[in-house]
This record gives sequence, structure tokens and C-alpha cells, in this order.
Amino acid sequence: MTATATTTGISGKLKALFAPRGIAVVGASRHPHKLGATLARSLSGFAAAGGRLALVNGRDDTMYASVAQAAADGPVDLAMICVPAPACADALAAAAAAGARAAVIHAGGFAETGEAGAAWQRRLAGVVAETGIRVLGPNTSGFLAPHAGLTATFVPGAAQVRPGRVAVVAASGGVNHALAFLLAEAGHGISLAVGLGNAVDVGAPDVLDHLADDPATGAVALHIESVTDGPRLVAAVRRLTARRPVAALVVGRNDVGAFAASHTGALATSWRLTRAALAQAGAVLVDDERELVDAVGALAVARLSPRASAGVGVVTAQAGPGLLLLDDLRGRRAHVPELSAATRDTLAELLPPLTYQRNPVDTGRPGPGLGRVLATVAADPGVDVIAAYTLHEPDAVDIVAAVRQGRTSEVPMVLGLAGTGEEVARGRQALLEAGVAVAADPRGVATATAALLADARARAAQPRRPAVLDDLDAGDGGPRGDARGAGPGSPEGVAGPHDEHQAKELLGRISVASMPRRACRDRAAARAAFAELGGPVAVKLLDAEVLHKTELGGVHLNIASPDELEAALDRLDAAGARRYLIEKMAPPGVDLIVGARRDPVFGPIVLAGLGGTVAEALADVAIRLAPLSLAQAASMPAELAGRALLAGWRGGPVLDVDELSRIVVALGGLLAANPLLDEIEINPLRLTADGLVALDAVIIPREADDAQPHL
Repeated sequence: MTATATTTGISGKLKALFAPRGIAVVGASRHPHKLGATLARSLSGFAAAGGRLALVNGRDDTMYASVAQAAADGPVDLAMICVPAPACADALAAAAAAGARAAVIHAGGFAETGEAGAAWQRRLAGVVAETGIRVLGPNTSGFLAPHAGLTATFVPGAAQVRPGRVAVVAASGGVNHALAFLLAEAGHGISLAVGLGNAVDVGAPDVLDHLADDPATGAVALHIESVTDGPRLVAAVRRLTARRPVAALVVGRNDVGAFAASHTGALATSWRLTRAALAQAGAVLVDDERELVDAVGALAVARLSPRASAGVGVVTAQAGPGLLLLDDLRGRRAHVPELSAATRDTLAELLPPLTYQRNPVDTGRPGPGLGRVLATVAADPGVDVIAAYTLHEPDAVDIVAAVRQGRTSEVPMVLGLAGTGEEVARGRQALLEAGVAVAADPRGVATATAALLADARARAAQPRRPAVLDDLDAGDGGPRGDARGAGPGSPEGVAGPHDEHQAKELLGRISVASMPRRACRDRAAARAAFAELGGPVAVKLLDAEVLHKTELGGVHLNIASPDELEAALDRLDAAGARRYLIEKMAPPGVDLIVGARRDPVFGPIVLAGLGGTVAEALADVAIRLAPLSLAQAASMPAELAGRALLAGWRGGPVLDVDELSRIVVALGGLLAANPLLDEIEINPLRLTADGLVALDAVIIPREADDAQPHL
């Protein structure tokens, strides 16, 4: 067995790709500037580590004429294909026929370039389907597996990245290398770094599943540009985070769809939804590549036990940077509790009297007592993680020794060590080796600390099983009814369109409150309903085909007299009304929107946020995959920018989070259980002094073809 196989411990479906016994470079060249020559040089370390390297070029008699000829002399598990796009499918088929079980296709010119390239990519997919060979790429610079001495990339300098505990899974080969280099600069080594390219076969879920069983990996940095199979990605992240933490960077906050399509051959997936899905699966979200490095670097050396809340003890040797750190932590909603009286008494014996000692703890300058200060703060009953910062001042304190003295195994520590030069780099490396997460500035400390907190919260929130709607099972015709439509809300259940009255009837089955109302077939019925309900009322056009009644003049509010009723009915008739809804006016409050819909990538999702007629303009919503647990739904309001409006703003009503959570869970379960539903929306769902009440509701059926199972 070669060194490649023994040093990685890799097993499973991707062993031939990431731990091959032998590699053939197809399209190798003696011209130093050609891709085949560059790859051959990059792979020299693999040969030196005991792996077999075969160069293939049918036009060079110093090399093998084919992969089959190379395989006759020894194992070839992996083919590195360096030929133009039109020739790749034939080269891949030949490699598979010769016994290669994996390949990396470096060439561009596939789906990212248009229809002609997409045709070449479909040919690759056909070879994969016919032969079972695993393919990374096309349009990728490759991967790094430093533990095996395997630099399967044409990027200069990649061979200098040392082995370590951080894995990178990136949509882009360029981002893969950029992150690997940034991690190396920060003192971290790499277990595996993969650029997926167009991902005709091997995608992020495959690599994540592989890393879940890789003992060399401590944490994973995930870079996402687009998603084709949302449920599969979410399942892979959920499996991985149960064992190893994941920090994720999703591209697409702004409009980059056209460039993303030209880059990877797929449109950028919804940024907001992708982030929500990854977070729900347990990943820690970051906003840029620097945050990704700080977050995953911390998670690779420390991990809090699962918990819903954790306290941060802040220790700073310089007040100004400490204030930046505290401000950043507060902005990330980290809990920075005041230290106990006993802790403050001990600190008063260790620090000058003018220093701040309640939390943050300001030492004034780093001194010989820093280690004892750190240990004292870590021992406080309200502190679960330490966030510390100091400038490099070797004449004042040996920071590595102080941290070793102050560090405890129960309370992870993130230390910002600021300075330049080799001595600082050595200090940071020594701290990492001691199990202390390291950053270079206050923002990096805050990012790393927040990552530890987010990972702990995410694991605490993972449900053992999705919420179940016990009162709506198949036996009573509820949302678990069969696809033929036995369900609540109409004689056809969930089949067919629902007008507002029918939609609210269905929602009533899952205990969503609405105002007293009457569905009226003519004016006489409308007059009778008004007399029964009493004013003021809302008078609405009732038609399942009209989704936005307000835009058509189909809603008239505060109708308080028979004359006003007649005028409203006249206007509705002019708008094309054939039926009317007379509904009691709701009390004032704060308007929300809640809903559930089927996303083409991720499947059933739910959302909750600020609603009313400006819901689309504000886009202040939180999103989750469905079905979901009550705990997952309960975390949604805290994500809203307008969350203060739900907490009794200026004497207004206070949201019962449990009530909202129950509604969101019920909507998600209803949609997930019924293939004939495409979308359910309650907008507004008004928060009143008496609770939540649905003022309008829309249910959109799914087209018959879309409702069929995808095989």
C-alpha cells in the first residue's frame, strides 16, 4: 500500500479521487507552460510520497500512448484530464474503460459558455452514467490533499500549503485556492481543499459526506454559488455538523446572477433562502471570505457543547480595541453578562483599581498576572467562552505562557494577538497548537467567538424529528389526506383553487383565527350578512382566481352603514365581482406575513415577517425549511429587522412567540404533507391585543404534473 492510502485514512466512494494509488495525467506535455506540464510538476510530491504517476500523451513517444497502456504497468485510479472540452468525453470514457475510477477534468468551455458547451457537458454526464466513474469538474483547477502529498492542481504555490485540520469545499476552483492560502496565512493547515467547478458529477454533498468520515478534518469551510438539489445539500450538511462544524459563505447577496451563470454554468440560487437552509441544517453563516477564515479556524480548534445560550467573557489588554470587540459582539447579539461579585472581588486583587472589571475586563496593559485574570474570568459561572485581545508586547508578558496558564478545557478561548513579524506568527501558531483559536484583530475575535456560539445554538436546535400535526391526520381528512384531495377547507379538500373564505376555513382547521365573516352569492345575501355582523365590516371581492384584490379595487374597509355597503358593492361589481365576502373589521395592531411555498430547489419552505401591503418592498422575513420544529420556528422573529414592533412598541401588542410558532409549523406541515398545494399565504396576519388573526389568506394549488413524485 502506498503512502497516499496510509496517511489519509480515506475510505468510501471518493477514495479513488482523493486517495488514489496511481494517477495518469492525460494530455501531459513537455512544454513547460502547458497545463499538462504544470500538473505533472504539481504531482511530483505525490510520486515522492510513494504514489504512482503516469504521463499520457499519444503524440509523445516518451510517454504512455493511452491510459490503458499506463494501467498495464500498474494501478491507475485517477485520471487528470488536460485536453480541450470537445475531447474530454472520449478521454473520460477511455480512462474508465482502462480501469480508472475517478477523474478530474480541468478544461473550461462547457455549460458556463452557452449551449455548445452545455452539449459537451451532457456528453460527460452520459459517460458518468454509463461507466460509474466519479468526476470532479469540469472547469476546475482541482484539489489539494496535503496529508497525502497530493497537489492535484495547476495553481503555483499550492504545494506549499501544509497539512492541517480545515477542509475547504468551494464552488469555484479560484475561491478554493484563495481560501486555502488565506487559511495558511492565518496559521491553519488543510486536510482537503476542493474546487467543484461545474460539478457534472461530484458536488458539494458528495464531498461533505466524504468529510464526515475523514478523521483528519476538524472543521469545514463551505463556499456556495448555486444549488441544484437543495434537500440533498441540506441533508449532507446536517449529517456533517453532527460530527464536525461547518462555516458557510453564500454568494449572491446582490445581483450577480448573470456573472454566476457565466462562471459555473448555473444561475445563482436565492441568497436568503440558501443561507436559511444551511443555518437550519447546522452551518455557521459568514458574510465574506475573511470571516469564513476566522470562523472555520476557530471551529477547527474549539467547539462548545450544544446550548441555546452562552455567556462571553471579554478580556482586553487595551481599552480601545476592547471597545471595538465589545461593540462587534453586541452587534452579533452575543450575551456578555456582568461578572459575579466573587469574580469581581478576585479581579480587584489582580488588577489596578481604575480598570474596568465587570465584563469586559480591561487589564490596562498586558502584564504578568494576565494568565490569572483569564483563569478567573473563565471560572465565572456565567461565562462559557473567553474572547480576549492584546497587542504583542513581549517585554510585558509572555502571551503564550499566560494563555496556557489561563486556559481551561471547559471554557474555549479566542485570542486576538496583534502585531507583525515572525515572532507574532510563531506565537499565533503556538496558541493554535495549544487549542486556542487565534485572530489578528478585534473583528476577527468577534467573528470567531460568534461562530462558536452559533454552532452551539444550531446543534441545540436540531430536532430529533419534525413537528407533527396530531389533530390533522388522514383519518379526519386533514392535510395528511391523499393526493385526491380529502382534506379540510372545501369539499375537494386541498385540490383545486380556494377563494379567501375557503382558505380561511382550511386555516381554521389548524387553529388560525380569523374574523367573523359570511360568503355571499348575491347582494341580498350581502345585505343580510351586514345586518347580522353589524358594522364596521370589510367588503371584498370573492374569487379564487384573484390573488391581489387590493390592486383591482376589490377591498373596501370600514363599511359602517347600509348606504356605504351599497356603494362598496357597486364598486365591486364594476371590478367584475360575482360573489362577495362580508367580514367583521379587525382591531388595530401590527401586520405580519406568514406563508409556506414550494421552492424549486429546496422544496417546502415557510416564511414569517412584517406584512401588509408593503411586505414585498420591505422583504423583512425569516425563512425556514418545512416541516420544522416549534423551536426552529420560535427563533424566526428574532431575525427580523423590525422585531421591536412585536415587543409592545409604543404601547402596542406583544407577540406571543409560541402562538406564531404553532401557526408557522402548522403551515409548513400542511404544505409538506399535501402534494396538491403549491403555496399558502396569510397576509396580513395581524398581531392584536387579543392575539394573531388572519385578515387575508391565499392558497394556490399545484399543477397536476408538478404534484407527481419525482423519480
